[in-house]
Amino acid sequence: MECNVCKKDTVEIFEGIILGRYKVKYYFCPHCEHLQTEKPYWLDEAYKEPIAPEDTGILQRNLNNRVVTASVISCFYDGDKKFLDYAGGYGIFVRLMRDVGFDFVWADKYSQNLFAKNFEYNNDKIELMTAFEVMEHLENPMEELERMFSISPEILFTQNVLPLPVQRNWWYFAPNSGQHISFYTNKTLDFMAETFGKKHLCCQEYHLFTEKDIEQEAFEQVIKNSAHVYLQNAVDYKSRIASDMEYVINLKKS
Repeated sequence: MECNVCKKDTVEIFEGIILGRYKVKYYFCPHCEHLQTEKPYWLDEAYKEPIAPEDTGILQRNLNNRVVTASVISCFYDGDKKFLDYAGGYGIFVRLMRDVGFDFVWADKYSQNLFAKNFEYNNDKIELMTAFEVMEHLENPMEELERMFSISPEILFTQNVLPLPVQRNWWYFAPNSGQHISFYTNKTLDFMAETFGKKHLCCQEYHLFTEKDIEQEAFEQVIKNSAHVYLQNAVDYKSRIASDMEYVINLKKS
């Protein structure tokens, strides 16, 4: 099977059971260290509920991502520009970011926007895109990245990197949900970044594809000290709660 990242030949390394009944082959690429399932014919079933019921950490994760993202923006980007949460789920993260003053908008082709209605992406120029819990869902990662980079040259994302040697019982395979079909090491992510002329920075589960002159050490310091950075800059954050409410009310009147 051809690797969905580098197009080299892969090797089958194990079979797993997805959604409790589908026997699925997993293929590893020795060249770029990408791991992928066979062609995922079960996705329509897997996405009947776009947010898996077993995702009990969704709210805490969004709170954590707000602190990290606000810190990254404060240190490396223009906080007055517009931002996009790609594959933004129910809109929780967009609402949280708007609540502290950042002009975030939402986009997701699978999920209903519950918490950030009327703040959808509309071909605006985007300073930085966030893509949390996205990469592992991509059947064709390079094609999707090309679309993402056409919107913004800067992508902050989360990804639990694949431990080597591969352990078939790794928790992040999440076979019960059936939505995780692509897995990456830092070597894979380096390859992807270089293909698009970007630099790949990483710290813990946070990664940045960037064209900016940001050093790995500086990125690490911001991620590791994000709680402090967030509080230090909180005085500069101007909530959009009231102005967003007024905007939505005026939309209903028009």
